[in-house]
Amino acid sequence: MSLETITALSVKYGSDPAYVLAGGGNTSVKDEKYLYVKPSGVALAKIRPENFVKMERALIEKIFTCEMPADVAEREAVAKERMMAAVCPDSAGRPSVEAPLHELIPYRYVVHLHPAAVNGMTCAENGEKVCAELFPDALWISYVDPGYTLSRKVADEMAAYRKTRGCDPKVIFLQNHGVFVGADSDAEIDAIYTSIMSTLQTAYDKAGVATALKRTEGNFEEAKLIAPKLRTILGNGEGEAIQRKFITWAGEFEVTDGPLSPDHIVYAKSFPMVSADPKKEDVDAYVKANGFKPLVVAVPGKGVFCAGDSLKGAGTVAALAADAGLVKQLTAAFGGPHYLSDRDRLFIENWEVESYRRAQAAKSSPAAAGRLKGKVAVVTGAAQGFGYGIAEELAREGALVVIADMNSEGARKAAETIQAEYPAVEAFSVAVNIADEASVEKMVADVTRACGGIDLFVANAGVLKAGSVKTFSLKDWEFVTDINYNGYFLCVKHVSAVMAAETADGGDWLDIVQVNSKSGLQGSNKNGAYAGGKFGGIGLTQSFAMELVTDRIKVNSVCPGNFFDGPLWSNPERGLFVQYLNSGKVPGAKTVADVKRFYEAKVPMNRGCYPADVAKAILYAVEQKYETGQAIPVTGGQVMLK
Repeated sequence: MSLETITALSVKYGSDPAYVLAGGGNTSVKDEKYLYVKPSGVALAKIRPENFVKMERALIEKIFTCEMPADVAEREAVAKERMMAAVCPDSAGRPSVEAPLHELIPYRYVVHLHPAAVNGMTCAENGEKVCAELFPDALWISYVDPGYTLSRKVADEMAAYRKTRGCDPKVIFLQNHGVFVGADSDAEIDAIYTSIMSTLQTAYDKAGVATALKRTEGNFEEAKLIAPKLRTILGNGEGEAIQRKFITWAGEFEVTDGPLSPDHIVYAKSFPMVSADPKKEDVDAYVKANGFKPLVVAVPGKGVFCAGDSLKGAGTVAALAADAGLVKQLTAAFGGPHYLSDRDRLFIENWEVESYRRAQAAKSSPAAAGRLKGKVAVVTGAAQGFGYGIAEELAREGALVVIADMNSEGARKAAETIQAEYPAVEAFSVAVNIADEASVEKMVADVTRACGGIDLFVANAGVLKAGSVKTFSLKDWEFVTDINYNGYFLCVKHVSAVMAAETADGGDWLDIVQVNSKSGLQGSNKNGAYAGGKFGGIGLTQSFAMELVTDRIKVNSVCPGNFFDGPLWSNPERGLFVQYLNSGKVPGAKTVADVKRFYEAKVPMNRGCYPADVAKAILYAVEQKYETGQAIPVTGGQVMLK
């Protein structure tokens, strides 16, 4: 079946970044009566047979025979109306703006892609000359506006080609755009693309031009405070209402000096901002010159920073910025880059079709919603238990959740589970041992490298070992203290530096919330190491809050009661129920069930604490703008503040 064949071709090439990125490219298949073309806003990598828009070929062809308005905007509007009129009643979706080109090419299958290797030639000063030498049977189309204008030009050029050569071209190169390949079988499509790529590779090798982007990882240590600063100065809005961007660090490479193709404009803007030390004034000047904030910021010696409204969006910008850099690099083989003129790039920037494509692409991914939408939340000790439950609740509220844990495999699985459960949000994992400063520093750097910063840091990781002060070992005491007390200090030390960089240019307050314990509010029998560390943790919270308030960072603790259903308590081998039973902490207890009943009876609400209870307290700490240095009980009434 032809639809299955074009779907397979679409997914194959759409999934390969060497051929297409983001939502670029389009494909089609035709029979005698109908053209089935990729709809606008649907990525090739994810297209299915039922997604293709079914169009009447006879109605498409009328666009080339009917009189069209002279005004460009009116002409494009009429062309769009006629393309929509050609969509069959039993089909849905908006056909690709290049549907007329697919109809013009008289072969069953048409695959239009934007390989960097191809655009190294099409975006080069000597591209047309090189194309004639390397691909003598191909048709070269000089740059014109996409849409009807391009379709009309291709129709005229194909007619001239046919008159001269007595046949139709199977390969059409579009200056500063990409390539169309048409054939009557998928095997021939593959063969043509393989030949194109091989021919270009040989040309690049001969010219001594590398076909992989020259990118250095650089030293992120020197760049890690730039990303959080950019989150704010590139954000939307003003003052405390700024919606911070997600910033992805893309390493260091040579960015372009201007726009090379429509895809680069659509996804990464026409120009990067280059600054040795990005400031709000630099962004203001860029906006004054270009009319919009940059999505790509190059800091010489520090790297390239890419902005988006989501982590995925920032990643797409990074991919297109790198692709543009690669295309620029490749053009060195053919005379250097040929940038689009101001007139041409302004057409793309203001073109309704591209606005529609962006909107449809955004709709294809469910949008996160909730009280934490757009915020980066890191939760330590979140691979399981209380931490996982808290992370899950924060994801439910729309946060991008980072699962930070010593158990790297468990953290990875936890992030995948949250992502699957809440597909509208984003989640990933990082490894960390909070008692080791180098590990904490790396965790903060890893998150900042990926997201640009941290809005909410939940210091949840903790351990508990119970035992009498008369017999408790110094080794166990130091183990508990290193994690519950020292680990909290280390996390705040490194997280607060990044947060301070984010708030330096405005924006909402940021939050550090320690998950403490009711044992931080009152002593705990035969549990001195744990209670002592938790009491000390509240002292740290108050002290950190007093210091960091000048950086617009709030620091609070939440003090949960016992999460009886979690592994800390219920693990049959090392859970607290077992530990307390073995240590004799509960007089008369014979079984684990006896210990559990004893502790449940201490709670006026007659149940243990749940992660959702703690998450609500964390949300309160975030949303209350006049609260810092507090220890908030979440104990079901078991412990009340005096």
